[in-house]
Amino acid sequence: MNHLLRWRRLARLTSMLLYFVINVLCASQQTVQCETQQVKGIVGQSFTFQERVIKSGNLLYGELGSIANVYPGKEGKITLEKRFENRLRLNNVTRYFTLSDLQKDDAGNYTLEITDEGKKPTGFELTVYNVVSKPQVTECDSSSCSVGCSVDNEKEVTLTLYRGEEILNQTSSPNLTTDLSLRLEVEGKDYNSTYSCVAANPVSNETVHVPKCCSEDGHANDAGGANRDPGIGVAQNRYTRIGVA
Repeated sequence: MNHLLRWRRLARLTSMLLYFVINVLCASQQTVQCETQQVKGIVGQSFTFQERVIKSGNLLYGELGSIANVYPGKEGKITLEKRFENRLRLNNVTRYFTLSDLQKDDAGNYTLEITDEGKKPTGFELTVYNVVSKPQVTECDSSSCSVGCSVDNEKEVTLTLYRGEEILNQTSSPNLTTDLSLRLEVEGKDYNSTYSCVAANPVSNETVHVPKCCSEDGHANDAGGANRDPGIGVAQNRYTRIGVA
C-alpha cells in the first residue's frame, strides 16, 4: 500500500512538473517581440532615444543588460558600465533618454522597456559614424588635362564626381585602409560645364568645386604644373580615370 501511495504521489508530481514546463514553453512562444529601429549617430554629438519614459522603465544595452533605469518621481539612474556615466541622461521635460558625446564603441543594440504601461519594448540598432572628410583636389596633370579628387575612406563613404547635377563616376570600397579617388578629364566641348566632387556617408556630406585643369584649347592652366611635387603625380596613378564625353 505504501508503495502504491508513493507511486501515485510521484505520478502527481510528475504531472504537475510537465504542466509547468508546457506552460513555460507556450509562454515563451508568445513573448512579445520588440520593434527595432535602425538609427544613426555622429561621433561627438548626442543621440536621443525617441521613446518616452513617463513613469518607470529600463534601458538595456547588448549583453551588458540594464545600463539605466527610471523609478516613479526620480531621474534616470546609471546602474552599470562606467563609460556611460555623465553621458546618459533622462530629460525631465521630454522624458527621453539622451546619450551625449557619442563614441564609435557606443554602436550596438539598445532596448527600452517601459515597465509600467504595458507597452512593447522598443529596440534601437545604433550605428555611429564620423563626419565625412572634405575631398582633396590634386594639381593639374598637364599631359592629360586631368585633375584628381580623393578622400579618406571610412565606413559607408562614397566619392562622386558631378557635371552639374549629372553623376559622372562614383566609387566606394570596404577596404578602409586606402583612400577613395577619382580622376576628371575635361574635353574642349565640355569646358563650360561646372564640376564638383562630393564625399558622403549616411550622416554627412562635403562638396568641393573641381577647377578646370586646362584652357578650352587644351593648354594647361597650371603654369607651375611641371614643377609640382613628384609625389602628387605618383598618387594620381591610383585614381580612377574618367573621360567626359
